[in-house]
Amino acid sequence: MLDATTCALVKATVPVLREHGVALTSHFYQRMFRHNPALKHIFNQSHQQAGQQQQSLALAVLGYAENIEDPSVLAPVLTRIANKHASLGIRAEHYPIVGQHLLASIREVLGDAANDALIDAWASAYGQLADMLVAEENRLYSEAALAEGGWSGWRPFKVERKAAESEEITSFYLRPADEGKVPLFRPGQYISVSHFISDLNLAQPRQYSLSDAPNGEYLRISVKREDAHENTPAGQVSGLLHRHLQEGDIINVSPPFGDFFLHEERQTPVVLISAGVGQTPMQSMLQHLANTASRRTIRFLHAARHGGVHAMNAHTRQLAEQHDNLKVAVYYETPRPQDRPGVDYDRAGRMDLAQLNADMLPENGDYYLCGPVAFMLAQRDSLLARGIDCARIHYEVFGSNAIAG
Repeated sequence: MLDATTCALVKATVPVLREHGVALTSHFYQRMFRHNPALKHIFNQSHQQAGQQQQSLALAVLGYAENIEDPSVLAPVLTRIANKHASLGIRAEHYPIVGQHLLASIREVLGDAANDALIDAWASAYGQLADMLVAEENRLYSEAALAEGGWSGWRPFKVERKAAESEEITSFYLRPADEGKVPLFRPGQYISVSHFISDLNLAQPRQYSLSDAPNGEYLRISVKREDAHENTPAGQVSGLLHRHLQEGDIINVSPPFGDFFLHEERQTPVVLISAGVGQTPMQSMLQHLANTASRRTIRFLHAARHGGVHAMNAHTRQLAEQHDNLKVAVYYETPRPQDRPGVDYDRAGRMDLAQLNADMLPENGDYYLCGPVAFMLAQRDSLLARGIDCARIHYEVFGSNAIAG
């Protein structure tokens, strides 16, 4: 535990972090990569260029400073961070490097305000935070390595099959190149894949939810090709996977990790709410429930722009025909003329949970959300307005974003 003086000094920096946190974390990343360029292979450089990681780290540092007297309040956030770190291969030996450059950045950005007492206080605070994360990450690494079919670090997998699911989503079926088993992950978890980007001269990791039920034999990811838009460049890794990764090719894969997964110990109704490629962890949960002949009430609610980009619709509808405890509701924001109402989709326009009755949104259900952050915020607010307990609302976020509140 930190002493009262240390806590007071760290907490005194909260107003500065609120105002200048992103400037501090931007300076930190630039400094760290300049002195340790090998770390660029671990960090998503697209998120660096977009400023997402800087903002995410600034919020994390601010949250830690605000709760420095009782960091246990941040336990769910730290669990999520630890899972992301384990998936990327961040190890205990990386923390002194991060700490060195974070403390140096505090001194350089704050100038005269960063006296020795403040730097010492932040050094102690960072040490406490690092110890908590390292302990949780070591636990995750150990579990992953000791599981049947498990491993530690990167493992080469062969693309056994590549299947187009829609105009912009493709599934990759991955089997271990060593022909061994894979672990029985929790439905909803993700893996990281690492691919060399020649334009950057770097290996770049990306995290993708597993989109099929655990089976011990193969892993499946379903990747959206991120095309360039007005203010957003094309996704470098997703584009390479779509264009260049072919059946028979080898790609490095991390063990499955993630704190967003189906609560299998419960018998509550399961409501899966997704948009776009956010349905990938939902497909894993849905297929697992079907494979295990679960009698839990299951509702699958999905939003897509139109039928051309809607993946796995036929399979989901087929499961609904086979399982009387499953009901499906699909929303197309802008249906095409060839999209058939009542067959391909159920409602036109954006998803509006206020339109649905208690049969589709049971009060005692567990709700799982995945999709763009704005979409998840809207659905979360709708559920809270209906009286759904916030403890029953679970979500997954792609990238470096977070849901506040």
